[in-house]
Amino acid sequence: MLGKRAMYEHRLLEVIEEVPADSIYYHTHSYFLMHAYTQQLYSNDFATWVVLYAQDRVLDERLGVFDPFDFSDIEQLRDEILRILAEHLDRSTVPRWIVSKPFEFIRSHIIEIPLGLEARTLSELYDALADVEVAAVYNHVCKARMRKRLQSVDFACWLSSVEGLGLQELALNVEQVGRLGLSLAGMRSKKGSR
Repeated sequence: MLGKRAMYEHRLLEVIEEVPADSIYYHTHSYFLMHAYTQQLYSNDFATWVVLYAQDRVLDERLGVFDPFDFSDIEQLRDEILRILAEHLDRSTVPRWIVSKPFEFIRSHIIEIPLGLEARTLSELYDALADVEVAAVYNHVCKARMRKRLQSVDFACWLSSVEGLGLQELALNVEQVGRLGLSLAGMRSKKGSR
C-alpha cells in the first residue's frame, strides 16, 4: 500500500500522474495473476473501481477496453490512462461525488525464484508447461513484456533462438497468446501441439 488514495475521479487522475510505475503495473497487469482466485468486471483495477464505486458507466467502458500489452512500457500505458481520464472529465457534465470506497494505490514487487525446471527441446518445454505453476506462466508471458521493454514473450524468444528447428512461425503464435484475453491457465493450455 502506498498510502495514496482517490475518493473521486479527478483525484484518481492526479494520483495516477504521480505514483511509481510499479503501481500502474500492478493495477493493470495483476488481473492475470489473480484471475484464478478472483473474477473482476474488467481486466484492470481502474475500470473496476470506476464502475463499482464512482458508478460512471461511460468512463468504466473506456478504461476497460485497453490492452496493457499494446504498450511498450508502463509510461506509455500511464499516458493512455491519463488521456482517457482527462478527456472524459473535460467532457463530463455530471456532478461527481465522493465515493463510498476509495481507490487504494498499491505497488507490486515481483520476486523471481528459479523452479529448477529446464527445457532443451520443444517436447521438454511442452511437458514442463503442462505441470508448472501458473505464476511461472505469468512471469514468462506477462511480466516478460514489461521487463524487456519490448513486446516479447520469453517462450517465443527461446523458440526463435533454437537453431535448425524452424520454429519462427510457432514463436510468432506464442507471442500472441497473452493478447487473446485468456486466463493464465488458458495461456498455458494454448501452448499448441508438439
